[in-house]
Amino acid sequence: MVQPLTVPSMTAGPDFVLRPWELSDLPLVREAAADDYIPLITTIPSPYSDEAAEAFVRRQWDRAATGAGYPFVVARTRDRRPVGSIGLWLRDLPEGRASVGYWLVAQARGQGVAGAALRTISTWALHDLRVPRVQLLVEPWNTASVRTAEESGFRREGLLRGWQQVGGERRDMVMYAALNDERPSGDRAVTGG
Repeated sequence: MVQPLTVPSMTAGPDFVLRPWELSDLPLVREAAADDYIPLITTIPSPYSDEAAEAFVRRQWDRAATGAGYPFVVARTRDRRPVGSIGLWLRDLPEGRASVGYWLVAQARGQGVAGAALRTISTWALHDLRVPRVQLLVEPWNTASVRTAEESGFRREGLLRGWQQVGGERRDMVMYAALNDERPSGDRAVTGG
């Protein structure tokens, strides 16, 4: 039987926190649903409805309850406003690897938010959870995510041609990975469960 996971709260640098999803996060889902790209690469409902958004949040809870992974909201520390999401997915954990995926709403981009969240979750996964390998996929054109991955200690491993269906077409992805013996510098602290 799969053990349910408890999604902790963690600081991600001085300005952000990673925390479990709440029903009060529906405005974040609404904002993400209006983005041109986020609904293509996630299960964010588009078009938006309150019912579909609530179902999205409940799916995040189910992912933890079924052991599929740790879904987090990224929120600003100063006002607790949610600005994005990051998840650690454990489907391939029996093979010694986990995957990370993240997105931010437009007003949070370009401010180091993704890097703080990625360093936090990857350090936690590699060193606290002792996952041997954490990997993420980035579309080659997404220079902001490429920079975020590289500045967070992930190494580019190669181009996966036609790897993933995105918006009705097969797209190339670049594989990035970090290993638990590479010791990336992280700035996170667990603040509660």
